Amino acid sequence: MAVALAVCLLFDERSERALRLLWHRLETAGISTLLSHTHGHHVPHLSYAVLRTYDVDAVAAALAALPDGGPVGLHFDGLGLFRRGRAWLIPGIGADVHARQERVVAAAVATGADLHLNYRPGHWVPHCTLAPRVRREALAALAVEVYGTLPLEAVADRAALIDSSTGERWPLDGIP
Repeated sequence: MAVALAVCLLFDERSERALRLLWHRLETAGISTLLSHTHGHHVPHLSYAVLRTYDVDAVAAALAALPDGGPVGLHFDGLGLFRRGRAWLIPGIGADVHARQERVVAAAVATGADLHLNYRPGHWVPHCTLAPRVRREALAALAVEVYGTLPLEAVADRAALIDSSTGERWPLDGIP
């Protein structure tokens, strides 16, 4: 399994509960979500960056030097699919969130970390993953469950570094 460190926005209690409820609905419909994926410690999140090589302490220190941007409001009103069937919620975000992502990437890369190419500024597609691999025959059921939940107003009120292979988290003091 590839090891990666993600710089993630994490949701407030109400938003996380709504997203986990959607995961449960999808699992009940026979669609494997992050709830049952790999180590089972996944949390609803939106990643600013995914790093393939990194020094956790150096990345944490670099991010701590960034200004605290405060909570991020997100409006989810669409379903997206990446190649290989990764299903996700499409957030409506402002230019400020893109600017924040660019600052996070610059700070992380300055530590010598290797950024996954999909998180390069200008290539980053903000998303909240629901299911890592949805089979083509399950797409209709996926859409029924997702659109039965949307629209969803969410708030990311904290941030963390998360090891994708274990789910281990290093909370950040502010929200970059």
